[in-house]
Amino acid sequence: MNTNLRIPHGEDKVKVELTVKELMVLAGARFPNNHMIEVGARKKLNEVLEQTYEIEGRSQSAYEF
Repeated sequence: MNTNLRIPHGEDKVKVELTVKELMVLAGARFPNNHMIEVGARKKLNEVLEQTYEIEGRSQSAYEF
């Protein structure tokens, strides 16, 4: 089944400030002794997503990566 997902202003650009370690984690690198790096990076992405699309009334897991 082929389903198209339409996201309003989906081609707009946003800026997220990440540390090099956070960027590495999002790219797939592992830091086994520091899970908080991944948590922090994903939190920053979720915050920008919420600000950009003003997501309200949804549980966090509904749009979590």
